[in-house]
Amino acid sequence: MDRFQDGHHVRLRSRVRRNYIHAAEDGESVTLSQVRVSMNAAWAVHIYNGDDGPYLLLYSAAYGRYLAATATPARLGHHGLRAELRDYNQSELEAITWRAVGSGFADDVVLLRNVGGLYLRSNGRYVRWNVGVSVDNSVSSMMYYWVVESIPAREDMPALPAPPPNPPYRYLRGVLYLEPGRLIRFVRALDDGHYPEDPGNEGWRQIWFRGRSAFRLRDDLGFLLGAGVYHRNIAMCVRAGRHGRLTPLVVDLPDGGYGDTLEIVVFRADTPAYNELRHPDVHAE
Repeated sequence: MDRFQDGHHVRLRSRVRRNYIHAAEDGESVTLSQVRVSMNAAWAVHIYNGDDGPYLLLYSAAYGRYLAATATPARLGHHGLRAELRDYNQSELEAITWRAVGSGFADDVVLLRNVGGLYLRSNGRYVRWNVGVSVDNSVSSMMYYWVVESIPAREDMPALPAPPPNPPYRYLRGVLYLEPGRLIRFVRALDDGHYPEDPGNEGWRQIWFRGRSAFRLRDDLGFLLGAGVYHRNIAMCVRAGRHGRLTPLVVDLPDGGYGDTLEIVVFRADTPAYNELRHPDVHAE
């Protein structure tokens, strides 16, 4: 566990395939990718102190959702059971709780064992297009070993991706139609970072939002919050589940999860809470 410091960011690289664990753009799947310089390859460390010692939780720096082991069979061509991203609610705690086990190779190489006894593994050693990440109960293969790479923090917040040139429309077989939408539930935090945790509290509001553009979402929320809050001077943080840690939203929304509710906590720039937000410098060597 020494390689994992609470609040810091890491990458996890397969020792065999040399690909990185990625939070897929659907906001649910976990895959392997050669792309290193990406927020989707960055994972924030959350140390959970249980009755029998500390446990490791890892949540995506892109979407805020937690790496989880499931009881669902992995897709065709992959071993064991499916690994995916989940919100952190109390009912999900066992699925998202891990321990890092020394490998015997080097200090930065670990096995990741879920509390249910399953180990995180890569796929595709012989079939290269099998890029899924799964969990299994055997460690007889080198596919279970992960190299932990620390990611330094950057001093400022990354710029949001530029908005698409057109409104949220899609073409399908020559027909233009509106993209599906999702419910955005949002609240503005106080300067010290406090906010009502219960989304049913009167401080929370909601809008229906179409498309994936974080840039446009920031504009909309800045306008709705008003009271001198200029849209470029706020930070949006995703809360993935009632117990999930806040994750600065600096990438476009997942290409999935339409119809679901996304919870956003808004921080005003140049406040103590805003200045404490931590952003991984994915471009650093």
